[in-house]
Amino acid sequence: MKINYQETTSDLAMRIDIHNKYGARDIDAWMLSILPLKAGMNILDVGCGAGKQCFSYYSHLNGKATITGGDVSAELLAQAKAEAAKRAVPIQFMDLNFNQPFPQADATFDFASCCFAIYYAENVPFTISEMHRVLKPGGVLFTSGPMPTNKQLFYDIIREATGKTIPPMPGSSRYGSEFLTTIRSTFSQVKVEIFENPLTFEAVDPFVDYTRASLSEDRKLWNSFFQTKDDFELIMSQIKTVAARRLAQEGKLVMTKVVGGFIATK
Repeated sequence: MKINYQETTSDLAMRIDIHNKYGARDIDAWMLSILPLKAGMNILDVGCGAGKQCFSYYSHLNGKATITGGDVSAELLAQAKAEAAKRAVPIQFMDLNFNQPFPQADATFDFASCCFAIYYAENVPFTISEMHRVLKPGGVLFTSGPMPTNKQLFYDIIREATGKTIPPMPGSSRYGSEFLTTIRSTFSQVKVEIFENPLTFEAVDPFVDYTRASLSEDRKLWNSFFQTKDDFELIMSQIKTVAARRLAQEGKLVMTKVVGGFIATK
């Protein structure tokens, strides 16, 4: 499945900032609490972006691990490398496309992860098999992504405002079904962990900001909703009206992020 989509760095940064400001729970702390990370591990983070997970692993293990991050975005890799240099930490960052064969040899890593990225894979069995191949026997794969009930309020308000059907999202429409099924068929053991994080908005503007970052003009997933800047602004105005009405009725807007964490053992 070819995903005609690429998120912009600014959109992602906006949503992460809103998660941090309005969320009730820390997803990074949750991840570290459920993962079998141990000192001395050789770790690969696929789709590492600007290196957030890599730095989290390094800090959690007090630097007692060999960590490699891989991504297809030259811009994000440059940010990751700059941050590693700033922190003076020996994390390696490299170009890595999970739609192509990984450059690493078989049975290289003790632990591999792909957080909020793997569901953009074009060939699910291929990508999962590559993750499996580079793990040592007994190695662990961790993936995270949105489940079908993720941010239900967000979609409810968009439907009410536009009267349109929400297009299938690469994450919530495939991650808990197609990806989980493939991981279960490839790995010897799979455990599913669920993280729920309610984002509570007591004003309409931050919710609208989140929505704007999720529907912005370069998000081709939403091209059935708008084609021009004027179309986009009209939809955003309609969404703001509905959100404001709900806020007045309910006193707050609560959008719950529902994330699945799959822990698979080779």
